[in-house]
Amino acid sequence: MKAVIINGDKSLSWSDVPDISVSPDEALVRVEYAGINRADLMQRSGGYPPPPGAPEWMGLEISGTIEKLGDEAKEKCAFREGDRVCSLLGGGGYAEYAAVRYDMLMPIPDGFSMAEAAAFPEAVCTAYLNLFVEGQAKEGETFLMQAGGSGLASVAIPLAKAFGLRVITTIRGESKLDKVKRLGADVIIDTRKEDLADALKAELERGTPVDVTVDCVGGEGMGRCLPYLAKGARWIMIAALSGTETEIDLRNIYVRNIRIIGSTLRSRAPGFKAALVSEIISKVYPKLSQGMDRPVIYKILPVTEAEAAHAILENNENTGKVVLKIG
Repeated sequence: MKAVIINGDKSLSWSDVPDISVSPDEALVRVEYAGINRADLMQRSGGYPPPPGAPEWMGLEISGTIEKLGDEAKEKCAFREGDRVCSLLGGGGYAEYAAVRYDMLMPIPDGFSMAEAAAFPEAVCTAYLNLFVEGQAKEGETFLMQAGGSGLASVAIPLAKAFGLRVITTIRGESKLDKVKRLGADVIIDTRKEDLADALKAELERGTPVDVTVDCVGGEGMGRCLPYLAKGARWIMIAALSGTETEIDLRNIYVRNIRIIGSTLRSRAPGFKAALVSEIISKVYPKLSQGMDRPVIYKILPVTEAEAAHAILENNENTGKVVLKIG
């Protein structure tokens, strides 16, 4: 079979690799589309190795068709050979075939294209984990989603709105404003025109402070934002694209009961991920049927153009998800 390999010079190539084997608790999925995530770029650079047992090639979410089920998978899952599915992976999605634990398989949401389905699992699992498991978000609270043009935001913002949260998000420059508006955010802050800390201070003074933040930006500005959150707020760090260092007023943290939480999805135990997938199917899929917006697809590229797809994310060109067409 073929997969996208990271070469010694960090370039990518669509190359022959050994066929993968399927364990008794796994399904062999013929991949049609694979979603691209910033974690893939981190893996390519050497900073985010795949978990034990995962293939060396990248890819955390796919859509495709089940070609084979292991004996345990046949007994324990509702899917059958020939079913179209999407799935969260520990790695290995940029390939013709992927081996998937039976409890990571997800149905294609009603009305979704296969490309949209491939853009959904990693983003919805990351958003749900950080909003409702780590963040304990509740209806009526205010949620700040950094980087409103990201693929994650294209799922996290509609998800938060579907569960009754007020949403603030950020952009850098007006080129993404109209597309981000369509996601349904209540407030959009252009950080090229307005300092985020100043904007959060104004929200606090208006009586509408932020309760939960999902931050993939980090950097120096993160610490300056913390004094202007609601009491008991949760600031969840999932990446630090603008830098890993900041200055924090610790007295503000303990006096106002602010929690700073570090969170990644990929490092979680398989059983945790399986429980998360099950909860999403039971709680989020009904919201999709009730009109929650589907993922925004920025561009679909053939798998042979994986380098160009990565460049889109590296250059922050996208508003929404970038997807590779495999099959």
